[in-house]
Amino acid sequence: MAILLFVVFFLLLAIGTPIAVCLGLAAMATLALGSAVPIFATAQTMFSGVDSFPLMAIPFFVLAGNIMASGGISKRLVNFANILVGKFTGGLAFVAVFASMIFAAISGSSPATTAAIGSVMMPEMKKSGYDEYFAGATVAAAGTVGQVIPPSVPMVVFSVLAGTSLSKMFLAGIVPGILMGLFMMVVAYCYAKKNGIKSEVEKKSVKEVLKTFADSLWAILMPVIILGGIYLGVFTPTEAAAVAVIYGVIVGLFVYKEIKVSDLTGILCDSAAGTAVIMLIMAAASTFGWVLTRERIPQAIATTLLSITDNKYLLLLLFNVILLIAGCFLNPSAAIVLLTPILLPVLTSVGVNPLLIGIVMVVNLAIGQITPPVGSCLYVACNIGNLKIERLTKVITPYLVALILCILLITYVEPVSLFLANFG
Repeated sequence: MAILLFVVFFLLLAIGTPIAVCLGLAAMATLALGSAVPIFATAQTMFSGVDSFPLMAIPFFVLAGNIMASGGISKRLVNFANILVGKFTGGLAFVAVFASMIFAAISGSSPATTAAIGSVMMPEMKKSGYDEYFAGATVAAAGTVGQVIPPSVPMVVFSVLAGTSLSKMFLAGIVPGILMGLFMMVVAYCYAKKNGIKSEVEKKSVKEVLKTFADSLWAILMPVIILGGIYLGVFTPTEAAAVAVIYGVIVGLFVYKEIKVSDLTGILCDSAAGTAVIMLIMAAASTFGWVLTRERIPQAIATTLLSITDNKYLLLLLFNVILLIAGCFLNPSAAIVLLTPILLPVLTSVGVNPLLIGIVMVVNLAIGQITPPVGSCLYVACNIGNLKIERLTKVITPYLVALILCILLITYVEPVSLFLANFG
């Protein structure tokens, strides 16, 4: 049955079948052809896979991110980032990265972060002398922090599957997300230095600085309210997601006034479609995982890996390699649902903290957003700048190398991720 399950799954994947359909049909085919279990069990397991209160955070965070992306938030965050880091060599590239880090604390999604910041920054970087492909590579790479800095939809998925505290997962993502930004800023600085690009930002008066800060204050307050409320115990992560939606509507409609009531229908429809994709993957993957567990496949894989080595550090290296490869072909939510039941028991058996496993998984799959053939952030940047994916993939290589070095630091220096989580 195990062979049948994986053969059907990879065959469907190879012909371009959507990942949710691959997972569901593989499970159904295995039950129909190789098991006495009635096929209607797939419906039961699909429903139970999404029947979880913490998963309600996903539609709310998706909706909140879409509201804020449509409400003039990205433009104001870019202006605020410009004040803080625009004066340095390669300032506009710094601004793109820093603004993405702030927007990440609103959107919870890497492609959404690339779209929101890239639409503002790519034309400005091109005007200031940056190569258009480097500009595209910068906003695509910077978008990867969208699913690492909390709130994060993939973190919600992992927490539900692994049974870890979502609040602690969010805390554990803060420092890795900041480190990713710093590593990317080093790449941007080296590019600017090599190509003689100076700071493009004129010195601003105190009055201008205060005006820019005041204009962006409502945008900056959103992650403060969400994360502060969670960590102070005012509300749960799921409740925080609902609060974020209400806050976003108020700011978009009545403060910045860049959203009209008529726009809400389109935003709701886009959010529903995005949520449906994630939840369908979760439902289908729960059936796939149930078949895996029933056939004791995770235990067999764990035994095989541990027979090769029980060295914690070698297993973590192998874990990273598997995730980087998976990220090239699977979207983050699908990869997490598919791989967590298989790899989590192996790593916990050698003493790896489940929170560290979750963060390493989320960061690796974030890097997968800039690696073809899936590479969602790459395609978003290509659409914004009318770029060719083949050339953009080459130009983004320095960022990719920097992020891989960053993930090794996150993996092997545990306090990077767990220091804040230990206080949660």
